[in-house]
Amino acid sequence: MEEKLQLFVDETSFYNRIVLENLCPELLWRNLPHFLQTWLRNYIGGCLLYLVSGFLWCFYIYYWKRNVYLPKDAIPTRKSMVLQMVVAMKAMPWYSLFPSMSEYMVENGWTRCFPRISDMGWLSYAVYMAIYLVIVEFGIYWMHRELHDIKFLYKHLHATHHIYNKQNTLSPFAGLAFHPLDGILQAAPHVMALFLVPTHFTSHIALIFMEAIWTANIHDCIDGKIWPVMGAAYHTIHHTTYRHNYGHYTIWMDWMFGTLRDPVADEAKKVS
Repeated sequence: MEEKLQLFVDETSFYNRIVLENLCPELLWRNLPHFLQTWLRNYIGGCLLYLVSGFLWCFYIYYWKRNVYLPKDAIPTRKSMVLQMVVAMKAMPWYSLFPSMSEYMVENGWTRCFPRISDMGWLSYAVYMAIYLVIVEFGIYWMHRELHDIKFLYKHLHATHHIYNKQNTLSPFAGLAFHPLDGILQAAPHVMALFLVPTHFTSHIALIFMEAIWTANIHDCIDGKIWPVMGAAYHTIHHTTYRHNYGHYTIWMDWMFGTLRDPVADEAKKVS
């Protein structure tokens, strides 16, 4: 057991060194406790992932491919995007605490994580990962839905994100523009799953950071038309109606619980 836990610590220490040795002066981090080094790594990595991916995404769809994916009147103003960045960057120190806490729990043996795929085999890994993703999908759907249905939570947490309620106010930068507690609550199913199903540690960390990419994607208002993915066209409807398309990766939870609104059918109704 101790050998297994040491593998987790070695892995997080390795990630810490990769980021901190290259992006942060040694004086600022070398003598910090392991947990704070992990938090600093997550903070720096999270900021870079959010800002770099957001700038590249916006440059591509709003400037390089201007009027290809979106009409001119659907492109958000620079002021809107800057305000979204400000909200996200204020929350980033708290967002960074979330994966740091999950890694701390894994390192101390409180979860069902395993360090190497060879510990379980590829078939078991695939089955467990599928169950993990179903738990995440179910959990995020209901967490998101309750943030709307419970008026206190909506008013004091989720409304911060829903000021972006028109196509020309949404952008990839809106993906992390939440009240800090709102963002953490919606990501919480990723950690809950660690206590319910054996999970590959590296895959868990990768999925946490991929959330930044995914949320950027579903806020760019471009319809990817890949069934059953909960793409941006579905999520744009969520921002305009407030009562539909709460799902995360797929449309299945909305379909199962009666909250799905299809963008193609919506468009057909408008035309007719």
